[in-house]
Amino acid sequence: MPLAFQSKSHGTIAFGFFSIESDMLLLDRYFFFATEFCDMVTALAAREESGAPGGVSWRIRLIERVADIGDLMGAIHGVRYCGFIGDVYRRFPFPENRADFRQNPNGFATQAEMQSLLKSYAVDKDIQVAPNMDRSEIAIGRYLFGRLVFHRLLDYVWLGGYPRWKDDIRPEYVAAMQKRVLFSDSTLFEGVVFSP
Repeated sequence: MPLAFQSKSHGTIAFGFFSIESDMLLLDRYFFFATEFCDMVTALAAREESGAPGGVSWRIRLIERVADIGDLMGAIHGVRYCGFIGDVYRRFPFPENRADFRQNPNGFATQAEMQSLLKSYAVDKDIQVAPNMDRSEIAIGRYLFGRLVFHRLLDYVWLGGYPRWKDDIRPEYVAAMQKRVLFSDSTLFEGVVFSP
C-alpha cells in the first residue's frame, strides 16, 4: 500500500507499491517499477561519488488525470474498478486471505502485463532526479523532497512497503541498491537508515 510522504513542493503525496503482485510503484502521478527505482538510485549514488554536477535522467510513466489513476481502496474492496488501478485489480485481485497480503519479491515478473495495462493511461516522460547544492533536498521531476524524506522512500522500498516483502525475502536489485547507498560517501545519503 502506498503511504503518505511530505514533499516540499506538493504537500503530502502518496508513494509506494499498490499491488502485491507487481513491483510497480507510484509517486503521486508518476509510475515506475521498483527495478527502475533501484537502478536510478544506484546511478545517482555513482554520479554523486564521481563529483559530477547535476543528477540523473530517468524515464517514468506519467498519468496526468487523477480519474485515470483510479480508486485504490475501491479496487481493494472489489467495489469500484476504474482507471489504471481498477484494471490492475481486475487482473490481480486483492487476496481473500489477509495473511496473503505480502509484497511478492517476484513481482518484477509481471512487468510486461503491467506495461500493457498502463499504456492506455500513461505517457512516458523523461525527468531529472537531482539534489540541490548542499544535498539537503532532492528533486524527483516535479516533486521536491528533503533529504530525510528521500531516505524514507528508500527505506520503504527496502522493506517492501506495507505489508513488507513476503517471507522477508527481498529481490536482489533491492539488496544491491541498499548496499550501494550504505557505501556511498555522498552527503545525499549520509545518515540513511534501513529498517531491520
